[in-house]
Amino acid sequence: MTGHLKMAGNLALLLFSSTMTGCANSEASYDSGYSDGYAVGYNTACQIRATMIEGDWDSAEYSRGYADGQTAGTIACNNERSSSE
Repeated sequence: MTGHLKMAGNLALLLFSSTMTGCANSEASYDSGYSDGYAVGYNTACQIRATMIEGDWDSAEYSRGYADGQTAGTIACNNERSSSE
C-alpha cells in the first residue's frame, strides 16, 4: 500500500511540475513577443530603423504579446513626439 501512495505522490508532483513549466513557457513567449512588438512599433513610428525579431508566429502567446507590444511602442513614440513639439 505504501508503494502505491508514493507512486501517486510522484505522479502528482510530475503533473504539477509540467503544468508550471507550461505556464512559465507561455509567459516567456508572451514577454518575448511583447518586447519584439514594442521595439518594432516604437522604431517604425519614430522612423528609427528596421528591427530584428524572433518572429515565433506559431505561438499564440508570442503573437498576442507582439500585438500588445507593438501598440504600446507606437503609443510611446507618438507620446514622445507630441511632448517634444
